[in-house]
Amino acid sequence: MTSTSPLAPALHGSFGPEGGRRLAAALSAFFEARETPPEILAFGEPTHLEPAFGYVRNRMLRELVGHGFRSVALESDRVAALRVDAFVRGGTGTLDQVMAEGFSHDFGRFDANRELVAWLRAYNDGRPDGEQVAFHGFDAPVETMSAPAPRALLLDLHRYLTEHLGPDGFLHGRADLERLLGDDERWSATAAVLAAEHSPGASAEASALRGITDDLLVTLNAQAPRLVAATSLADWRRARTHGRAAMGLLRYHAQLADPAAPAERLSRMSAVRDALMVENLHGIRDGERDRGPTLVCGHNAHLRRDRSSLRMGGMDVVWFGAGAVLATLVGDGYAFVAGSLGRSVTLGLDEPPAGTYEGALRRVSGEYALLDARRLLEAAGDTSYGVREDVRPEQGYAPLDDATLRHCDAVLHIAAAGRGRPGEEGAGAGAGDGAV
Repeated sequence: MTSTSPLAPALHGSFGPEGGRRLAAALSAFFEARETPPEILAFGEPTHLEPAFGYVRNRMLRELVGHGFRSVALESDRVAALRVDAFVRGGTGTLDQVMAEGFSHDFGRFDANRELVAWLRAYNDGRPDGEQVAFHGFDAPVETMSAPAPRALLLDLHRYLTEHLGPDGFLHGRADLERLLGDDERWSATAAVLAAEHSPGASAEASALRGITDDLLVTLNAQAPRLVAATSLADWRRARTHGRAAMGLLRYHAQLADPAAPAERLSRMSAVRDALMVENLHGIRDGERDRGPTLVCGHNAHLRRDRSSLRMGGMDVVWFGAGAVLATLVGDGYAFVAGSLGRSVTLGLDEPPAGTYEGALRRVSGEYALLDARRLLEAAGDTSYGVREDVRPEQGYAPLDDATLRHCDAVLHIAAAGRGRPGEEGAGAGAGDGAV
């Protein structure tokens, strides 16, 4: 550790390219500093487009398994991730197939995610269920500029109930879903996101679909003994996940149809999406609580414990993210490690200016470092660190600020990143559009 950094006393540890043992010690120090071990450890990144965070996450997960963690959840579509989880637990198919089908937001093209899936498959091979590490997605099946029709999700739930209860065995067994769903394009069109008047979310058909979906989910719960006996608990949970995702999509489409002022509309859309993330994480924890804690990975804006904000289309978008909601409901069971980035070749992000947190943290030795947030603020003392302004919207990058530090437990700072793993220049960045 260098003595030239005023923030060095906050270090849990700093690392180079092969810092596995030091990372293990730093994570142990992080857990020892907490009175209560978290059931959800959220690891944020300031941008999706810097691949180094994915590789550090992979290292972190390998160490966390030794602390009893048995699942990882990424900011990707909850339903699509079922395909990944089946594969890493010994299911059929190829790695190429699961990377193409098991992720949203183009995350399947990220090399670090491919490394993660391959490691999970190898680690789980031959281990009993209680020791295997599960893979989950916790996002709704939406993109920044589109949201699909609920057709496939809703029909999957309806088909499951019909096959095992019969078409006359439950309410809406013969529902005319195809007529109510209509043309998928009217749901998924970008225009429906941009303007409320183009969204079908407030139509009579959409309202009817929301009522039917709710009834189908009630039936699924009410008939659980019969359905699980006829299929399996895993099949029942899969149908429930599809049904909840369909209901979430219908809720999101209803919000798209809100004729509020643009900034307020975008804020409410963001809030609904994060509320759906919270529902998904509650569902994940329902199935994982007896097996161990969960590592949750996503953008800082979704995982931070205070109100989130973004500048989008010239408007200020403000909402309570999933982390703020979980911290309220779970308390000390939720811990947040905020990701921080100094320089990035991939993003074209230069050395951080002096007078910013990133500028001070670059003088902490090592390529990346884990720091205690409380001690970091104490080390900063009366020094006023500004928010770096040398960023562009397409980088999707959120700099460190006082609010983030006051509402996180630790900071994982990457001082300088090439085009892959810390310390490597060769690995590709993968895809992505800079969206949160």
